[in-house]
Amino acid sequence: MYRFITLVFLSCVAVCSGLSQGFLRVNNQDIVNNNGPFILRSIGTGNWMIQEGYMMQSTGVDVNTHTQFRTKLNATMGVERTNAFYEYWLDSHLTKADLDSMKSWGFNAVRPALHYLWFTLPIEKEEKSVDGSIQNTWLVDGFERLDSLVRWCADNQMYVIFDMHGTPGGQGKDANISDYAPTLPSLWESADNQDKLVALWVKIAERYKDNPWVGGYDLINEPNWNVDQTGNKNGCGCETNTAIWDLHLRLTKAIREVDHQHIIYISGNCWGNNYNGFADHALNGYDDNTVLTFHKYWNSNHQSSIQWAIDMRKQHNMPLWMSESGENSNHWFAEAIELFEKNNIGWSWWPVKKSRLNNVLKVTTNDEYYKLLDSWKKGNTPLSAEATYKAVMGYAKAHQTQSCTVATDVIFALNSGTNPSPTQAYRKHIIGEWIQCVHYDLGKDGFAYHDIVSENIHEGDNKWAKWNTGNEYRNDGVDIAQYGEDYYVGWTEEGEWLQYTIDNVRASNFNLELLSSSADTQGVITVSINQKTVAKNVALPVTGEQCQWKTTTIKDILLPQGECHLRIKIEVGGSNLMAFRLVEL
Repeated sequence: MYRFITLVFLSCVAVCSGLSQGFLRVNNQDIVNNNGPFILRSIGTGNWMIQEGYMMQSTGVDVNTHTQFRTKLNATMGVERTNAFYEYWLDSHLTKADLDSMKSWGFNAVRPALHYLWFTLPIEKEEKSVDGSIQNTWLVDGFERLDSLVRWCADNQMYVIFDMHGTPGGQGKDANISDYAPTLPSLWESADNQDKLVALWVKIAERYKDNPWVGGYDLINEPNWNVDQTGNKNGCGCETNTAIWDLHLRLTKAIREVDHQHIIYISGNCWGNNYNGFADHALNGYDDNTVLTFHKYWNSNHQSSIQWAIDMRKQHNMPLWMSESGENSNHWFAEAIELFEKNNIGWSWWPVKKSRLNNVLKVTTNDEYYKLLDSWKKGNTPLSAEATYKAVMGYAKAHQTQSCTVATDVIFALNSGTNPSPTQAYRKHIIGEWIQCVHYDLGKDGFAYHDIVSENIHEGDNKWAKWNTGNEYRNDGVDIAQYGEDYYVGWTEEGEWLQYTIDNVRASNFNLELLSSSADTQGVITVSINQKTVAKNVALPVTGEQCQWKTTTIKDILLPQGECHLRIKIEVGGSNLMAFRLVEL
């Protein structure tokens, strides 16, 4: 009885809170709810419902798309095992625990990337009516999974914005993203595919029209198609984009037949950023509950990089949402988010988890899965059906939240818009104990550390620059390598530095002992505390091997009481730094 009353009470709290915050909606150039202007701080679900080849790590074996991956599994381990894998993948990849964590990390919204195939059949498998129109078969399981997601969001007072990431036929030549198959008609080449997309969005709108925790409908993710034959294959340079604006308008009008409360988000061509021709269509039926979106990858974070979008916002008196970004360093993340929020633009990061450094949850790929990918390479012997099944099930388990490593450095960067301090200690450092050099402060380049390369900007010769040369442990510019179960700072260069925030209970003198190595170069460092030099031009030993460690002792350093910022600056590069400690005299 008491449990029932408690559950009812909690349900009432969630519903009443939702009614209090209210629907997201448009007010001139702002997104608002009942509490006023609202900055969306969102995270994308990645490959939960659409398996992009790069996140599945299968592009190197020519399995680039969601459908190609599933087709490969069908051929390798059979339809029955493949179906079982996908059921487990969907069940375990995104759970309430993920949403609970997202809320605790500072996100107020989630943008699930949807593939239409979880909700309806492709046109090639549908029957046609007498008049030639296709019928729509609806798949209950996909909608029920969205129901669960919406409930989890409501429990956490988060909005969910549905993102149609894979449309019927595929919306772009970038097949890795859209699951486009060149042998079949694309979204832009098929009236049947467009009809199915319209019907699907109407079905979604009918289902969620009264739910205040649904933050709106992101109609078509990253269109990239030469729709008017005036641009390149991905629609960059297209002059009118008429087909894109016409379809967005048709979708808008169809949704508004059943749902006037939810925001509709529209996207330009060229991965969401080419709005040529939109002005000619803007007054033809797009209503005052519409938001313009754009995506931002691998360009600078100067005001000029987004000014075009801000000008468009003012021209059309419509809000902006930067609905997808990521795939860069923490420094770039923090600067981008500060830029967005300074300009009253909400954002969504991509994705929450994968097998790389630059996301909140880091997936550790199982060895069996690497063996499977290797077996798919041309000329290699395929694994058995049993071994294939074990490999992909292991990969699915690796994506469970409890199996992932939480990247506190990425979380700190993504909270830069609300963080009161530019830096924070990576962890509590204890006087007298060894402090790992990779545990320098959280924060941007120039505040927590300085490195020669700290972001990937596709300008000049820096395209695809590796900000962390060793590609280990943290997503900063600091170059980190692994040694056994430990990590060390390597590839050091002149002018680079690392900062460590240490709380000292009383002023005293200490010896600083530093473990370093170098095969053949004598590195030199300078140490400062609270920006005051305490040891200048200290030579580090040549140890003869890359990971043969020796101790250098810097004597009689005064460490004041309270919070101290200890910096190690590289004067001559070439040494590797493992750990240091402060020993009281």
